[in-house]
Amino acid sequence: MITLEEFKKLNIRIAKIKDVIDHPNADRLYIVRLAIGEEERDVVAGIKKGYNKEELLGKLVAVIENMEPAVIRGVESKGMILATQDGETLAVLSPDKPVAPGSIIK
Repeated sequence: MITLEEFKKLNIRIAKIKDVIDHPNADRLYIVRLAIGEEERDVVAGIKKGYNKEELLGKLVAVIENMEPAVIRGVESKGMILATQDGETLAVLSPDKPVAPGSIIK
């Protein structure tokens, strides 16, 4: 279990997907360019089996913004897109109403 104080350390925000490219070193990964408010950054996301690139472009997604950067198969990832999986169904977490990129999830 984690405490409420530990949970509050997570900076979860809404991001808009600006671009999606295939990861050059992994069949199941995308490199996703996100707009989080005024900032843009790349994250490596294992969501390729659930979405084609066109489905993701312009989509609003929940992202952990303050993850420690990690190099995944040779590409630096600066965040994590939140998703869920139920059997073969993969779904990114997305707001059900339009909100501004950078909005804080609380």
